[in-house]
Amino acid sequence: PFQTLTAPAPFADERSCQCQAPHEKLTIAQARLGTPADRPVRVYADGIFDLFHSGHARALMQAKTLFPNSYLLVGVCSDDLTHKLKGFTVMNETERYEALRHCRYVDEVIRDAPWTLTPEFLEKHKIDFVAHDDIPYSSAGSDDVYKHIKEAGMFVPTQRTEGISTSDIITRIVRDYDVYARRNLQRGYTAKELNVSFINEKKYRFQNQVDKMKEKVKNVEEKSKEFVYKVEEKSHDLIQKWEEKSREFIGNFLELFGPDGAWKQMFQERSGRMLQAFSPRQSPNSSPTRGRSPSRSPSPPWVVNKASPPSSPKAASASVSSMSEGDEDEK
Repeated sequence: PFQTLTAPAPFADERSCQCQAPHEKLTIAQARLGTPADRPVRVYADGIFDLFHSGHARALMQAKTLFPNSYLLVGVCSDDLTHKLKGFTVMNETERYEALRHCRYVDEVIRDAPWTLTPEFLEKHKIDFVAHDDIPYSSAGSDDVYKHIKEAGMFVPTQRTEGISTSDIITRIVRDYDVYARRNLQRGYTAKELNVSFINEKKYRFQNQVDKMKEKVKNVEEKSKEFVYKVEEKSHDLIQKWEEKSREFIGNFLELFGPDGAWKQMFQERSGRMLQAFSPRQSPNSSPTRGRSPSRSPSPPWVVNKASPPSSPKAASASVSSMSEGDEDEK
């Protein structure tokens, strides 16, 4: 077991059986109770294992964990036997052998395994039990190649993993053949290696060019969308800043020119100053009157009293002479 985790599982034909204890026959009940460390329960599982996948690995995991102390041997049929009795494989026998050697649950790989298990084969490898799914496996003229194993009480069933099998994988490849052929042509494989005709090769290469153009257009569209999104985001930020600035401008305008703004107060103050500048100042009440009656202001000597016009030239000359006398008196 320790070697299984650190190195590939060995091939059976390159080593002798490692079970040193006497190999007495065990029942399934005895095996499930546990056996001594030097007497592991030797479980055998066989198959084609083409396109090794998780369904194969899960079946081997079940076989390995059937009993507390077990040693799992896996038999892999050769290409000649498989192609004769079942059909053509994708992987050759060497590739299939190597795939099993690197599965963590496998302790030993038996190459060129038989299609039907004989008593001689079971005795040679000291096999206690055979693990396989319980569905009757009809092949090589038999309704169930494991029938005699079941009758001998050496068969232990495992469960199949639904949704995954070699046939399913091959079906996917056949269904999507054009896609895989185009992909491999693009990766450098030749039409001859892919068994593709000249016309199909040109068709596939043309489709690859079309796909490249579509990808470029898609990239341009995505970049354009990203650019538009960035522009919209920046324009939104710019509009928001404009709105903030406009609110600030309007507030400052109203503060300056509004009904109670600073400009109105300043205008009123200046208007008051101008009105004071243009209006004549009244004489103070305490100014001297120079001996005149306070009831009326003295008239200038050149002002003629229009209230009593002279009735005759003589009166007029008398008035003028009196004015000149008055002037002489003032002097």
